[in-house]
Amino acid sequence: MDIYTWYGILIPFLGTSLGAACVFFMKKAMGPFVQRALTGFAGGVMVAASVWSLLIPALDQAVDMGKFSFVPAVIGFWIGVLFLLLLDHLIPHIHRNTGQTEGPKTNLQRTTMLVLAVTLHNIPEGMAVGVVYAGYLAGEAGISAMGCLALSIGIAIQNFPEGAIVSMPLRYEGVKKSKSFIDGVLSGVVEPIAAILTILAADLVVPALPYLLSFAAGAMIYVVVEDLIPEMSQGKHSNVGTIFFAIGFSIMMVLDVALQ
Repeated sequence: MDIYTWYGILIPFLGTSLGAACVFFMKKAMGPFVQRALTGFAGGVMVAASVWSLLIPALDQAVDMGKFSFVPAVIGFWIGVLFLLLLDHLIPHIHRNTGQTEGPKTNLQRTTMLVLAVTLHNIPEGMAVGVVYAGYLAGEAGISAMGCLALSIGIAIQNFPEGAIVSMPLRYEGVKKSKSFIDGVLSGVVEPIAAILTILAADLVVPALPYLLSFAAGAMIYVVVEDLIPEMSQGKHSNVGTIFFAIGFSIMMVLDVALQ
């Protein structure tokens, strides 16, 4: 792997870390307005990245299948959706075994669930980065260095609010700033690990590239629909979430197209 690949792998992790660092500068908890804006923005970025950085390249990789070039993208997309659906069902079982889901959840329990959910959904995002860089390093057509960088930057942008969303609630549940920051950073460390492991398995990854690209897209879309859209649409300022969703989508679309 060259130095630029390492940069691409670490950029999303940097986004999470910078977001987690907000705990040192923000004296008050994020209000509903800011939460809706950040959540909507993250959702817009993830949807645009899923389309331009993942699904369209997946279709391009299967172009030799002619009219059936959509098959790998559809199959991979559904595997990604079902994979996250399975995780969603497994997470509550873990808490039921400890008795934590009985009765109303405390704020700390909800925060713990949030940290776990963010950490788990960072895995397919790391795989997404690893997949595109594995394809780029293998010289696959349709995957450029700038396209890879656009995906990394896009994921880093949506990781910034995620880092803040993890660290800030921990802080306001009484956890020390340093511990809240570390937990926020650790929620994103799975991304470069997943990316590196995916690249190291390039011999297996490249032949299955259309499936893996669309798998990552399905996983990201699931997170947006299941977690981010409901979060940004609840209570007051839901229109703010929608506007920032459109802003995030537009910025990621521009990055993907302009940096190709």
